[in-house]
Amino acid sequence: MKVIIPVDEASPNTGVCPSFGRAPYFALCEGGSVEFIENPGAAAEGGAGLKAAQAAADSGADALVTPRCGENAAQVLKAAEVKIYKSRPGTALENAAALEAGELEELTRFHAGFHGIA
Repeated sequence: MKVIIPVDEASPNTGVCPSFGRAPYFALCEGGSVEFIENPGAAAEGGAGLKAAQAAADSGADALVTPRCGENAAQVLKAAEVKIYKSRPGTALENAAALEAGELEELTRFHAGFHGIA
């Protein structure tokens, strides 16, 4: 399973970023390995969540692990058949392993977004 996780740093020891749309990087985790990509939504003036969601979908990820997600981004991810799971405290790799072990819950509540807030 290929998992994408928003992170603050391009480091395997970094924790999960609290903001999906504005996270500087995404960790792409698969089978214990990790690759980092820049989030095009991080510096966007508007539509950060949508840009981040499209990048996540384009990455080929099967799942997103994040603390929260906006409604518009969730719609993009669902349309791309990317499942969304609620992260827990720990590193990106720990969260990817927790998902693989079936320990994370699907995220079902989405916020309206932070329109106009940088």
